Amino acid sequence: MALKITVIGTGYLGATHAAAMAELGFEVLGLDVVPEKIDKLRRGEVPMYEPGLEELLRRHVAGIEGSTGRLRFTMDWAELGEFGDVHFVCVNTPQRHGEYACDMSYVDSAIASLAPHLKGPALVVGKSTVPVGSADRLAAYLAEHAPAGADAELAWNPEFLREGFAVQDTLRPDRIVVGVRSERSEKLLREVYATPVEEGSPFVVTDFPTAELVKTSANSFLATKISFINAMAELCEATGGDVAKLAEAIGYDDRIGRKFLRAGIGFGGGCLPKDIRAFMARAGELGADQALTFLREIDSINMRQRGRMVELTRQELGGGPFLGKRVAVLGATFKPDSDDVRDSPALNVAGQIHLQGGQVTVYDPKGMDNARSLFPTLGYADSALEAVRGAHVVLHLTEWREFRELDPAKLGEVAAERVVLDGRNALDAEAWRRAGWRFRAMGRPGA
Repeated sequence: MALKITVIGTGYLGATHAAAMAELGFEVLGLDVVPEKIDKLRRGEVPMYEPGLEELLRRHVAGIEGSTGRLRFTMDWAELGEFGDVHFVCVNTPQRHGEYACDMSYVDSAIASLAPHLKGPALVVGKSTVPVGSADRLAAYLAEHAPAGADAELAWNPEFLREGFAVQDTLRPDRIVVGVRSERSEKLLREVYATPVEEGSPFVVTDFPTAELVKTSANSFLATKISFINAMAELCEATGGDVAKLAEAIGYDDRIGRKFLRAGIGFGGGCLPKDIRAFMARAGELGADQALTFLREIDSINMRQRGRMVELTRQELGGGPFLGKRVAVLGATFKPDSDDVRDSPALNVAGQIHLQGGQVTVYDPKGMDNARSLFPTLGYADSALEAVRGAHVVLHLTEWREFRELDPAKLGEVAAERVVLDGRNALDAEAWRRAGWRFRAMGRPGA
């Protein structure tokens, strides 16, 4: 009999996973405790912008004309427990308020709500990013509180989704990591992921601690690479070097690689910053804090980039206060192809300049509503052209394709002054210069 799958939590990770499991041919039941989310999903609408996700969802949600009907949503834990053979836990693990540590309350609540309804053999699979050691604790809780006892097993299967590529990363992952304690758990997960494995995705079987460490280790390595090139950008500015050429040269080394070596205003979002902080906090709890002290500097370099962009803007405006200066900010989301503004470096820079008296106008292709909710006192425009109108300086802070394809000459006609600062090192400097703009980019003082 075909496996039936449930997904607990229908945010960014859960909605994507549920739709992808239906696409792979499984009957899927998604659960959330927020009625508004469930209502939206039942209509085939996603609660966030993610390329391709709404189309995938509508292809499978029951009740939508022409859909397969393989995907349904509920708020009933009893229905969920009765329906599923494999239960994926995809709830959020935010940074704990006032601390670096991870807030496990949503994961703990999900397991506690599910356990009483596991009356027969079932596999609960954690996908949320959690502190190492959590799976051991949760497995013991399940065995004690589920009516099925030891037949209610736990596995850990970390997610590696990139916002903007989440559908692709779920259907065709670059690796599948599963932490298991039994052959039965491994067999079930091989059945779940049979299609991507057949298509070439590596399937890595390991223990609980290693599975938990894979995600935080990967994010820490990525954060280190980004902050390294940003540190080199500081040195380039001090010495007259060009960080773009430096990154190109070292990127040809196969041991280093070219990805994520573009200097700029740093990383943000709802995962990378909080994950490396939680990793540090957990290392401290385990008495291994010295192993990860370098991550404090990685975090510091990253946050420093935002202040450096503010100061670079001040310099280009003559070095005085921002009062009376109009600043156009292109970008609000923390990365392109997303509407996510959580811990967005672009909005942080815009907010700092606004607090110092600048008249800031923001434009973003997808993140405007979320940005307005978070920073209602900033100005917002309906297009890049309108954001730039009357501006004394233009800041490019999120590398959307739309911004790379802008016509600098047209923008120059409406700007008060032709000054552009590329906070992502992604614009065509020569094209902007030819259109009469003074062009600056981080780590490229001569550009």
